[in-house]
Amino acid sequence: MTAETTDWKHTTNIYEVNLRQYTPEGTFNAFAAALPRLKDMGVGTLWFMPITPIAKEKMKGTLGSYYACSDYTAINPEFGSLQDFQNLVKQAHGMGFKVIIDWVANHTGWDHVWTRTHPDYYLKDSVTGTFKMASGMDDIIELNYGNPELRKAMIDAMKFWVQQADIDGFRCDLASWVELDFWKEARPQLDAVKPLFWLGEYDELENPDYGKVFDASYSWKWMHKTEDFFKKQQPLSELYDLLLQYNTIGDSSMRAWFTSNHDENSWNGTEYEKYGDLAKPLAVFSCTWNGIPLMYSGQEIPLKEKRLQFFDRDPIPWPGNNAAQTDGLGLFHFYKTLLNLHTGNPALRGGDPAVTSFKLTTTADDKVFAYLRKNGNDEVLVVLNFSGASNLPVTITDAHVNGSFTDVFSGTVRDFSNAKSMELQPYGYLVYEKH
Repeated sequence: MTAETTDWKHTTNIYEVNLRQYTPEGTFNAFAAALPRLKDMGVGTLWFMPITPIAKEKMKGTLGSYYACSDYTAINPEFGSLQDFQNLVKQAHGMGFKVIIDWVANHTGWDHVWTRTHPDYYLKDSVTGTFKMASGMDDIIELNYGNPELRKAMIDAMKFWVQQADIDGFRCDLASWVELDFWKEARPQLDAVKPLFWLGEYDELENPDYGKVFDASYSWKWMHKTEDFFKKQQPLSELYDLLLQYNTIGDSSMRAWFTSNHDENSWNGTEYEKYGDLAKPLAVFSCTWNGIPLMYSGQEIPLKEKRLQFFDRDPIPWPGNNAAQTDGLGLFHFYKTLLNLHTGNPALRGGDPAVTSFKLTTTADDKVFAYLRKNGNDEVLVVLNFSGASNLPVTITDAHVNGSFTDVFSGTVRDFSNAKSMELQPYGYLVYEKH
């Protein structure tokens, strides 16, 4: 029997589950019905937004924020019981999924159990003499990582979920708001229980040292830059420059690429509000560039104009009001193709130094982003029209592309040894897998 590892992190993709809104019931048991569809779509890792109870004091809306915890080692009764969650994880594991949970280490709600049992776990406001409110968010209060006992209690709480529910890792909320040395202290202790996957909500360009702890980080700068590129018609060269900055980080950690998540959808708009028709080629990029793709609940519908309420019940408008069916999901096969390609083709392994990514030269470099990813004999070729130009003639002028490839969407085979020209429609995309 081989020792357990997290090598799967290089080939996985992450699907963020907004459990409250996923079904009309908003429960673990109701969500379980969607597992076969998500498995068919190629989802590898399920990330559940916080499953802990929500504080009542200063609660926002009718249900409050997922991120205002009142007890780190309990289940939000809105979702079901601990047994329900344990059953769901076991079922997901049996189908080949990995399961990670959202961990909010920086702050809690105002009536977390620790405010009564361990008030010394919190920072104090020197003006009011009470707990220190978190920056810009009046329903949460800051924890004190200068207190060794708080650190121990936090690590013990994280261990609870590994030991009791057999989860596979954590998505760490606002990871860079918590001192780096805490994560350095916590990870070895948690990984000693079970090798875990660690996704941090921070951008490694801004907090490079956190990459020494986390397996993957967010690509926030890319997300903002691509929106500016689309809305302000910036030159494509600025996107290249940013990708070069990410490339310099190397493969010791990975980027999670995305076009939407819970914050973006609720507060800043859907991916179509932000990117318009550029949303689809950006999704292709997210699934094929060096790193791992991250998608949000409902993107497969797609949610073109629907922003999900954050503090209130607002079920995702699945076709037929059924989260388990594929009928009517306009992007189901789009994502199925991309997610399975990312998982199955060694050329798309994220954070693997055996993979080389080549930016290709074309006759339309001001409009087209073309690249080849190669791992031994495995190659994936991607050509993205990042412009609204119609019937755009493009010729790849790069010597790296040779041989016979299959279009992953159409199944069409073409030989690039001699004929390297093609025509792209506005915001069109082509993805090829080498034979």
